[in-house]
Amino acid sequence: MTYPPQPGFPQGVSDKSKVVAGVLGILLGSLGVGRFYTGHIKIGVLQLVVSVCTLGLGGLWGLIDGIMILVNGGTDAQGRPLRD
Repeated sequence: MTYPPQPGFPQGVSDKSKVVAGVLGILLGSLGVGRFYTGHIKIGVLQLVVSVCTLGLGGLWGLIDGIMILVNGGTDAQGRPLRD
């Protein structure tokens, strides 16, 4: 499924912010919120399940994921780079 470009954003850039995705990943990464925000629903659910099954230790995945998004950027579910 493709979505029409959002007004005010270049066609090749996501309307989602890498700063918001990174901070959500750092603060709420154990719940997969950063991945849900970017549209990666399956990875978000997987982060949540891993955190529940490991009694919270899976939250390290979200923390590292959030830092990596802030440092290297990331993509949304359509493969477009997140905006700065």
